[in-house]
Amino acid sequence: MLTIRKSAERGYADHGWLKSFHSFSFANYFDPAHMGWGNLRVINEDRIAPGMGFGTHGHRDMEIISYVLSGNLAHQDSMGNVKGIPPGDVQRMSAGSGVRHSEFNHAKGEETHFLQIWIEPNVTGIDPGYEQKSVPEAAKRGHLALVAAPEAGEYTVKIHADARLYAGLFNGAEAAQLTLNAARKAYVFLIRGTLQVNGHALQAGDAAMLQGEAALALTAGQDAEVLVFDLAA
Repeated sequence: MLTIRKSAERGYADHGWLKSFHSFSFANYFDPAHMGWGNLRVINEDRIAPGMGFGTHGHRDMEIISYVLSGNLAHQDSMGNVKGIPPGDVQRMSAGSGVRHSEFNHAKGEETHFLQIWIEPNVTGIDPGYEQKSVPEAAKRGHLALVAAPEAGEYTVKIHADARLYAGLFNGAEAAQLTLNAARKAYVFLIRGTLQVNGHALQAGDAAMLQGEAALALTAGQDAEVLVFDLAA
């Protein structure tokens, strides 16, 4: 079964300095029909105004992934990491037993646009951890590049969760297929452009929720950038 969630159906918050679309219930947005999908708990599409950001705050027992689309995300945490996350990088923070961090846009005159993703871990109380890797465009062009998984790789950050995250860029005749375990769930989020998922058309901000499916086919992309999640049911 494949179900489409349109971009306009997401929750939305405008805080002035922050504009955020919520794919699942988050903060003041609550929709009991969309509390998560499998062990995927949060996809927030955030736009941070220049000179603004999230002050120091805490997390625990969550795998948090940042995927920057434009601008640069400045990260600082209680583990001693002080990093800038540019477009093309994937950052993973394992909150574990507890971590505090802040995220800011220090650029002048440029918005930072990024995705904040939370995945529920399969272990709790671990030491917090941090990892950041650059994923070149060539690895994603016409392919699904594995960017987060239980096992680290050249372009893959290691997450403590029963999940895999792929990123891809598709245009024209470029296409990709992915074998799925029908006993698991999958989630496709289209960041930009247009794309067909198993023959169903998606536009930017749309998502496809799959369960009981044995395969995923991505075709007919037009300037498409997409994330694909393989998730525990």
